[in-house]
Amino acid sequence: MHKFGDVILGGIFEMNFFTAFSEMYFTSEPNDPICNGFDVLGFRQAQTMAFAVDEINRNSKLLPNITLGYSLYDSCSNLGISFRAALSMTSGRGEPFQLNESCYGYPPVLGIVGDSSSTRTIAISSILSLYSLPMVSYFATCSCLSDRRQFPSFFRTIPSDAFQVRAMLQILRRFGWTWVGLLISDDDYGRHAARSFQSDLAQSGGGCLAYLEALPWEKDVAKLQRIVGIMKKSTSRVVIVFAHESSMLNLMEEVVKQNITGLQWMASEAWTAAKVLHTPSYMPFLAGTLGIAIRRGEKPGLMNFLLTIRPENETLGSQDRTLVKQFWENVFQCKFTSPHGELLDGSTSERLCTGNEVLRNIETEFLDLSNLRPEYNVYKAVYALAHALQDMLQCVPGSGPFKGQSCANLQRIEPWQLLHYLGRVSFTTNFGDQVSFDENGDALPIYDVMNWMWHPDGHTEVKDVGEVKEMASKVDHLILDEDKIFWNFYSKKPPRSVCSESCPPGTRMARKKGEPVCCFDCIPCSEGKVSNETDSTECTSCPEDFWSNPQRDHCVPKSMEFLSYLEPLGISLTTASLSGALLCTIVIGVFTYHRTTPVVRANNSELSFLILLSLKLCFLCSLLFIGQPRLSTCQLRQAAFGISFVLCVSCILVKTMVVLAVFRATKPGGGSSLKWFGAMQQRGTVVFLTLIQAAICTTWLVSSSPAPHKNTQYHNDKIIVECVVGSTVGFGVLLGYIGLLAILSFLLAFLARNLPDNFNEAKFITFSMLVFCAVWIAFIPAYINSPGKYADAVEVFAILASSFGLLLALFGPKCFIILLKPEKNTKKALMGRGTARS
Repeated sequence: MHKFGDVILGGIFEMNFFTAFSEMYFTSEPNDPICNGFDVLGFRQAQTMAFAVDEINRNSKLLPNITLGYSLYDSCSNLGISFRAALSMTSGRGEPFQLNESCYGYPPVLGIVGDSSSTRTIAISSILSLYSLPMVSYFATCSCLSDRRQFPSFFRTIPSDAFQVRAMLQILRRFGWTWVGLLISDDDYGRHAARSFQSDLAQSGGGCLAYLEALPWEKDVAKLQRIVGIMKKSTSRVVIVFAHESSMLNLMEEVVKQNITGLQWMASEAWTAAKVLHTPSYMPFLAGTLGIAIRRGEKPGLMNFLLTIRPENETLGSQDRTLVKQFWENVFQCKFTSPHGELLDGSTSERLCTGNEVLRNIETEFLDLSNLRPEYNVYKAVYALAHALQDMLQCVPGSGPFKGQSCANLQRIEPWQLLHYLGRVSFTTNFGDQVSFDENGDALPIYDVMNWMWHPDGHTEVKDVGEVKEMASKVDHLILDEDKIFWNFYSKKPPRSVCSESCPPGTRMARKKGEPVCCFDCIPCSEGKVSNETDSTECTSCPEDFWSNPQRDHCVPKSMEFLSYLEPLGISLTTASLSGALLCTIVIGVFTYHRTTPVVRANNSELSFLILLSLKLCFLCSLLFIGQPRLSTCQLRQAAFGISFVLCVSCILVKTMVVLAVFRATKPGGGSSLKWFGAMQQRGTVVFLTLIQAAICTTWLVSSSPAPHKNTQYHNDKIIVECVVGSTVGFGVLLGYIGLLAILSFLLAFLARNLPDNFNEAKFITFSMLVFCAVWIAFIPAYINSPGKYADAVEVFAILASSFGLLLALFGPKCFIILLKPEKNTKKALMGRGTARS
């Protein structure tokens, strides 16, 4: 189809589906292939270019005083024919036509609009780039065409597959579909789409492919059965298809045969608007399909332009008229006769075309302008070339972009000059869309999101439910009205399509061996580790003073464990301690009340009161071991314990020594021994022995003081707050000194156990020291092997046991006489005991 003009634009459109021969010959001989299978939509796209050229020519503001013409070729859906058409226009060896009344020849083509196929466009653009001839495609989406090194003169008004893939991923992410199947056409379009999809999917980490299969071009039943079988076995509920209508038709026949329902289909722009699939047999399976569609546009005046098409239009050339007749025969299902009166295809039963049929009166897809998408891209492509030409002709000599700051000349325009301006073009269509190209020749990316709604009456409506566009920040933005979406499921909700359900907080993902990363098991976090996010790949260790809660989803402060006043063990020990102190107080009261009696006065009552006081301190110092350890209590507890016990044991030692001295004094010549054990000497000895322990404690506290310590060695989930002794040597010397005095007291008392009863308190001292030593000998291994608070409990128990042992052994018999046998609490009774033995 040709039209004269000052500047000619070329176009390649798919106006027929098939050719008569599979081999291509670049000749003009009669054996050239014949195109058949008329494509009404391809013809409408070609007419859209003619309409756009006509509209520009009538526009007084765009290219005034310049007439655009066109030279349009049918690709016949064949690479060889498309390639020959492009070479013809590029080399000026194309079909000559009547340029004007006096000129017949080859049109100079400055730019080409086309092709619709990525495969054909790749081949054509690689040649056109050698001539720097701009080519603007309206339907070739392969991302490979964005490579400026291979295709420096290529532009397009449709977004590339790279953006279409990102748009699909946005939809997958919106509905949480991470386990999808991918079907592609076995050509450049499908292969590049799959490569881009896999790459972007891996980078985003948003999902995995359950399967990837290439659909055969021909109806290969065995291969289609295998592919549908894979779909049937797969747990993926979402199927994405980058393929053409013909491939989908073959696939759907097998899907219907095997009755594969319950799938959510996602369509690429190649078949989103394919009405051939809106059949009663396919829609039970394809209803609810979500698809990516080219931006829809409206073009007032296009309907009237299309209605002017008639086979007998006088303005049409012979070639134009032949193509229009093909269109007419396809729409009205009739045949024109040849000049010899025969039907053009040789048949005899077809209805004859008159050429007077009324196009407006027939229902045809050709006149359905409610969903103009590829046509809108054709329209923008023509206007892009026109605006580039306008910018070029507005150049001011002396400030031009070419050599010597020159400008292009209308009479000698070169394609490479138009190419320079096309890369910088920017304008707004009547529909309000901005048109410009980036550094790769791609248009501003924007897609509509479509949904196939199947109505109860059986008809299908393809609705616009959203859009995906690239923002100025290069971030893809999805706008989706989910309430409008028709879901072809019983629940009327989006399906779940995941290989493994999300791992909740408190667990981590463990990938299944030999399977994609989306297939995993959920492993609970181990103790002390948490994950507070869904689908965590690893569990994070809690800080030192924190531990995981039972759900393992956040860290909680570790419980502080120590010997508390509130727990049963602490309460028991506190009660025993206070009871011992109270008992000492009672004994002191009894002794004070009966201080003049012989039992109290015997063997230095002052030492008895001092022992009672020290025992009371021993009972009370055990309280320092209960409660949360602090620096003050840690330092005070051991010092108080050590000094209190040394005070008690030194008093007992002095008592024992006094018993022995008194016995010796009864023997001839032994009176002098009492002068060393007078009241002052006894007090001095007690004070001296106690000061030694005080010096030991002071040295220990100054050099390596006990201090509170948070121990995490015994339990992972709790902190044992304990007092570390600081210096093991200091603690050993403290206990060793007490033990030394106790052993010495025990030995002396043991030696005096058989003395006459008048003087013999040594038996009680011997027994008390035996109890004392037994308790503390047992304490050492028990203390070493007791963890945490139980070490404190063992020490408290040892203090209380030894204190009760001393209190009962030393003062039990005396209180028994004072309170229950007062008749024996006389000097005569005491002196009379054991006289026979004397």
